[in-house]
Amino acid sequence: MMKIYQGVDLVQISKFREIFIKNKGLVSDIFTEKETSYCTSKINPYIHFAGRFAAKEAGLKALGIGLSGTGIDNTLREIEVVNAPSGKPELVFHGWAGKISTKRNISQATVSISHSGNYAVATVILTANYTV
Repeated sequence: MMKIYQGVDLVQISKFREIFIKNKGLVSDIFTEKETSYCTSKINPYIHFAGRFAAKEAGLKALGIGLSGTGIDNTLREIEVVNAPSGKPELVFHGWAGKISTKRNISQATVSISHSGNYAVATVILTANYTV
């Protein structure tokens, strides 16, 4: 039997940019070095940071935990958005998020990120195989 988990998140890029300009330390609290390097290599890094943030939130929602609960302290950094050689974004779970992923028998994670106007959106679908 297969289970499917889904999460989606929408981020207003201008609001996200304002928050990050006022709180420069948030970048290192939320994003890994690889993610930061990728985003800052772009002409407008905030679009890419917002998209990756939306993907992390969508990943948490798909895992069924959201941004609350025990163990959440570093969870945003524990969900990492990396790029395949083709450029396609992929999710990697580390730490506590990785333990939840393993506990739920997640066998595949897909992510889609899109930007349009002042918004970035991401959707995550996780699949898990269960034996009956």
